[in-house]
Amino acid sequence: MPSEGSPFSPEVVRAVTAHMNDDHAEDTLLICRALGGVPEASAARMTGLDDVAGEYAAEVGGEEVAVRIPWSQRLTERAEIRREVVRMYKEACERLGVEPHAEH
Repeated sequence: MPSEGSPFSPEVVRAVTAHMNDDHAEDTLLICRALGGVPEASAARMTGLDDVAGEYAAEVGGEEVAVRIPWSQRLTERAEIRREVVRMYKEACERLGVEPHAEH
């Protein structure tokens, strides 16, 4: 459930989720597997975000499961979203024993 008073407009949420789903689908899957409590997920996409968490839909056993993963801190600016997603990706790689991509 999105938090009330999120500083991110619907346009920002759409832009971030589209970018993550178009350019970072595998990263999103790793994040959901390692940090979202769905290690058996076969696919995942970002569906939303607010100042306290990212929201995802993960494919688990043929079913779509809603996943909400809290940020490490409350976010107030758009630039913080990227930093937090990169942090989560690196943490997910470490937990899963996967080598992170060079661009991260």
